[in-house]
Amino acid sequence: MRVRTGALVAAVALAVTGLSTAAQATAAPTRPAVRDVCGDPAPGEVRCFAQLRTDVPRHPARSGGGRTGAALPAGYGPAQLRDAYRLPDSGGADQTVAIVDAGTAPNLAADLAVYRQAYGLPPCAVDDGCLRVVNQDGAAGPLPGDQGWGPEISLDVDMVSAACSDCRILVVAANSAALDDMAAAVDTAAALGATEISNSYGGDEYSATGRLAAHYRHPGVAVVASSGDSGYRIPQVPAAYDSVLAVGGTALSTVDGKWTESAWSGAGSGCSAWTAKPAWQHDPYCPGRTVADLAAVADPATGVAVYDSSDGLGWAVAGGTSAAAPLVAGVIALAGHPELFGDASYLYGHAGALRDVVGGSNATDEFDCGGDYLCTGVAGYDGPTGLGTPNGLGAFGG
Repeated sequence: MRVRTGALVAAVALAVTGLSTAAQATAAPTRPAVRDVCGDPAPGEVRCFAQLRTDVPRHPARSGGGRTGAALPAGYGPAQLRDAYRLPDSGGADQTVAIVDAGTAPNLAADLAVYRQAYGLPPCAVDDGCLRVVNQDGAAGPLPGDQGWGPEISLDVDMVSAACSDCRILVVAANSAALDDMAAAVDTAAALGATEISNSYGGDEYSATGRLAAHYRHPGVAVVASSGDSGYRIPQVPAAYDSVLAVGGTALSTVDGKWTESAWSGAGSGCSAWTAKPAWQHDPYCPGRTVADLAAVADPATGVAVYDSSDGLGWAVAGGTSAAAPLVAGVIALAGHPELFGDASYLYGHAGALRDVVGGSNATDEFDCGGDYLCTGVAGYDGPTGLGTPNGLGAFGG
């Protein structure tokens, strides 16, 4: 059965019954040759939105990376992403981009060094103060154990590096994937001086999730979050909070030497039943907050390169809106004006400086918007890609 646009708004209210996340979940679009890094969360937990291609030949971790003369791995690298989104090669040296994830990646510093060396990016290490890893309380140790998010964490730091190689990176490792632990880690990131905070995770919103909204509101700090990877459905938090820049996803490719994008079928979008319509958002069919605000590459079929030695993975091609959110955080850092993004209102006032994305759909078997903007890439605002994708720094105060 398919549920049309108006019915989705009503369907979101099912969350008030207290159903578990698993019970509320809808069937994700079929994505062959892809695996999710994070499985279904337990009630009260979030899941990360990183996806890995399983049909792309990769170099195993033991083969290393960044060797002189070595061929670059599959997937888009920093130079391609900067070209696609018309980003400068330098900037952001005074910015600290924080990523919040559950647990730790044991080899994160070494893996990041491999990625950055492979692409000729400057080093970013703990010893030089560029990379800092802390626990949920802001201390260097003890760090929480591995929660299975290793490739997600590597994807986050790699995408920040791709967009803003001069930025400092702060990794805050939450004790667990519980909503309260993740929210506490966001507060820690802000307290430690992060100028941008990227959150590549989410869970279905329901009546009680609004109690955590204040943890994602920090004056002077740009907070971004992935919109999700299951298409048009119940919105995810933290992306649905009105202080957060909700980042959807696109398929990115070249046609006749020119970059082109369409809405990715997995990009999360939806109409909030619990967050009121912000004054700066004016789409017609959703009476509450609409997700997303903007987008970047997320389709694993047109995915990015990532290096992670967890479980012997090595070089891989990744996607999901987990790639898009830290990339956008890096773009905001490049522009150097996080104070403009206490919410998404600045973007809505400068939409003409973004690249509008037309084409593609994220309708699912259960939720179908009937071809309108909530689940279809149309001219102007739409749910899967928001106002569009970066097109230089004009929309970000640069």
